[in-house]
Amino acid sequence: MPLSLVLEAQQRGSTGYVDRAIQCRLSDHGGDDHYGLLTELDTYGTALWLRWNGTETALLALPDCPVTGPGPDGEGCCLFDAHPEGHTWQHAPELTSYAS
Repeated sequence: MPLSLVLEAQQRGSTGYVDRAIQCRLSDHGGDDHYGLLTELDTYGTALWLRWNGTETALLALPDCPVTGPGPDGEGCCLFDAHPEGHTWQHAPELTSYAS
């Protein structure tokens, strides 16, 4: 991840820590856009995500997905609202790393 994006993410995040080993959190998908979680934000229910497609990258503040899984435990989805593909409890993602 470019240093400029790391610094911006550290400034925007609630902890000041950003993991530079970013992996796509979407399930195995046909789209070209990949999304990796960077850090939680101070705004409740919002996180900072890195979106990449080839060499293009962007930081996005996205609200959490509000959908919970079936059953009494109702596991929450760990992605962002209106994400493509399935929810995290439906299947494990095939991780795609972002290589800077």
